[in-house]
Amino acid sequence: MIGWLYDLVGRRVEKGELGERRHELLSGLEGTVLELGAGTGNNLPHYERASRVVAVEPDTSMAKQLRKRLPEASVPVEIVQSSADALPFEDAAFDTAVITFVLCSVEDQRTVLAEVRRVLGPGGRLVLLEHVRGEGRVARWQDRMTPLHRKLGNCHLNRETRKEIAAAGFDVAGVRDVRIPGSHPLVRAGIQGVAIKTSS
Repeated sequence: MIGWLYDLVGRRVEKGELGERRHELLSGLEGTVLELGAGTGNNLPHYERASRVVAVEPDTSMAKQLRKRLPEASVPVEIVQSSADALPFEDAAFDTAVITFVLCSVEDQRTVLAEVRRVLGPGGRLVLLEHVRGEGRVARWQDRMTPLHRKLGNCHLNRETRKEIAAAGFDVAGVRDVRIPGSHPLVRAGIQGVAIKTSS
C-alpha cells in the first residue's frame, strides 16, 4: 500500500485504542531496539526510554513516510531499508525486537523469526502485536479468503503465529490473545505481548 494512503486509512483507530495498545507495549522499552517492518512510523511516538531504535522498512513508499515522522520520536531512531529475512546486523546486537502487524505479510515466518532470534542477545525480548488465525467459522473463512487477500495486500489471514514464534525458540508465556481494535472480523483475532528468547 502507498505510504500516505496507509496513514490516511488508519488515522482514526491509531488515535484511539490501537494507539493505546502500542503505547502499552513500547513506552517502557529500554536499551537497543530493533523494529521490523516499521511502516510509516506509527510506533515512533510511543518509544520513551529506549537508548536507540533501528527501524527496518523495505518498502520505499513506507520508508518515505517514516522519515517524515522522525521528529515525533523522543529517542534516537535510525532507518534501515532491508528485508526482514536477511538482516544486516551482527549476532546479539539488540536487547529487544518489535514486530507489529508484520508477520502476517512476510513470505517466510520461520526465516524472519530465525533472524530475529539471531540478532537478539541472551534473554532478548520479542515484543509483538499481530493478527492471527481465529477459531471456528471465522478461521474457515480466513482459510477461504487468504489466497485472494494475498493478491490484494500480501497478507495471510490464517497464520498460526504464536506456534511459529514458540517453534523459533521463544518462550510465549507472556503472549496473550487479544481483539484487534477497529478491525474487520477476518483480522480481529490477535496476539499481543512479550516472547523471551530461550537459551536453547
